[in-house]
Amino acid sequence: MAKKRIGDLLIERGLITENELSYALDMQKQTHEKLGEVLVNHKIVTAEEMAQTLAIQLEVDYIDLLQISIPPELSNLVKKNTAKSNHMVPVRKQGDVLYVAMDDPLNYYGIDEVRKASRLRIVPLIATKDAVERAINTLYGTEGAKQAIEEMTGISGSQVSTATSNVFSQSNFDFIISSTDGSDSESAPTIRLVNSIIEKAALDHASDIHMEPRENQMDVRMRIDGIMRDVLKVPKDAMAATIARVKTMSGMDVAEKRIPQDGRFAVAVAGKNIDMRVSTLPIAWGEKVVLRLLDKSNTNISKESLGLRRKDMEKFNRLLHYHNGVLLIVGPTGSGKSTTMYSMLNELNTRDVNVVTLEDPIEYNLDGLNQVQINTKTDMTFANGLRAILRQDPDIVSVGEIRDGETAEIAMRAALTGRYVLSTIHTNDAVGAIERLVDIGVEPYLVSATLRGVISQRLVRRICPHCGEEYTPSFEELETLGMQYEEGLTFRRGKGCQHCFDTGYSGRIAVYEIMECTPDVRNAIYKNEGRGEIEKILGKEGSEFVSLKENALALVKEGITTPFEVLRIINEVDL
Repeated sequence: MAKKRIGDLLIERGLITENELSYALDMQKQTHEKLGEVLVNHKIVTAEEMAQTLAIQLEVDYIDLLQISIPPELSNLVKKNTAKSNHMVPVRKQGDVLYVAMDDPLNYYGIDEVRKASRLRIVPLIATKDAVERAINTLYGTEGAKQAIEEMTGISGSQVSTATSNVFSQSNFDFIISSTDGSDSESAPTIRLVNSIIEKAALDHASDIHMEPRENQMDVRMRIDGIMRDVLKVPKDAMAATIARVKTMSGMDVAEKRIPQDGRFAVAVAGKNIDMRVSTLPIAWGEKVVLRLLDKSNTNISKESLGLRRKDMEKFNRLLHYHNGVLLIVGPTGSGKSTTMYSMLNELNTRDVNVVTLEDPIEYNLDGLNQVQINTKTDMTFANGLRAILRQDPDIVSVGEIRDGETAEIAMRAALTGRYVLSTIHTNDAVGAIERLVDIGVEPYLVSATLRGVISQRLVRRICPHCGEEYTPSFEELETLGMQYEEGLTFRRGKGCQHCFDTGYSGRIAVYEIMECTPDVRNAIYKNEGRGEIEKILGKEGSEFVSLKENALALVKEGITTPFEVLRIINEVDL
């Protein structure tokens, strides 16, 4: 009996209509893609629905690779190159039968290649293309790192401990820009290990890499979506060589282990140009190394990319286009302040103004800006640099951070002379910025005269789009959030899957609190009336002020983040 055509099967299953099939067939004539690819690319069906329908047509079983754990020993039965070239991954072995997942079960050449190499009977299963790629990376990912450590220490690959199974190969690592990029056989394993660690960080969108020496090993952890995750454990015998390699690449003194050092280097990985800022710190069992990744390829630093809500965007635009005064951005380390600052500079950077920045370090190079690097060794501090900048006829001045009263005083007085000054300061919330300025010695009248507004922000994790599900919140949960019960109210949360490292979260979004200095707020600052009075003014009926908590709860209602994330940032600011 002849097999049914895939289009007819999709219609039978109620996944597409006749009109959608006709449209897809017309598109297929133009693109020369497979019908399934056209339907998936145009989002008429999902990749999973297409794979399940193909399974019916080809009479093979469909497998959801996100729901299974593949035994690591199966990598010995199918070589990595074979798996990648044929787009297949072994998933289960029973007796003399090996089950392999493929996005094309009709690839008989690949099946035959695996049969000959493994001497087993091969049973193909069908899975989506993305799921197969992810499973290949998971199963074969630790191979490069394990092999490098084995060559460095003589330890067998089975003894190398990895905290997660999806540490990566080196195939996407293009080059390291370093004056000492050795190529001799003795240094090669160390180079490959460090390259692999950096590559994983880049591919997993990590912001920081932590190499932490312990008594018997070195823990490698990465900060992904703001949360630290264990990645790899390097044996003690390979620890010193790994740290020395990073220090050499960073231009540090390899022999000096008693004092902290700072350095930097650049890499190109997976098509991205990344600056690595490196810091060492002597600890009990050696030197801890932290590498911060700055993606130079990320040019999406417009104000539209910030995720501001409509009313917040209106306030943001008003604050952005003052001609004088001070605008502050506040929040803890890693809250996205630099991204917000660069988006503002990008907006203000026109040919009719002179924009000068004072940074430590310069994270992104923007054409048209005069960017100055802080250098404490030559006494180029924020305060001294700001004095020099003011002799350069600036219209707009950006100060990376206000760290002391001297810098704050100079910035405020510069604003009085007609400059617009942008800066960051470490406080918990918008009102806290005013308290902080007064605490470090700036007179209240000066703050009142120059401060135009404060933008406070945090980053919360987004719910994973692959495993997110709706649920009805409990009364206790609503009470904790300070929300009223509503009929039919539902929130979302992630169950955890391979897409999100089983966390239920993928990516982050900023939450803002924008305070404009209205006449009433300015008067309260001038009289030094304190936080209570300013908060009372901001909370008055008709005020446009929206707190960090209110904006965060709006994201929960929209199904973008979870109550847990809101509570995490609320606890930080003690709301």
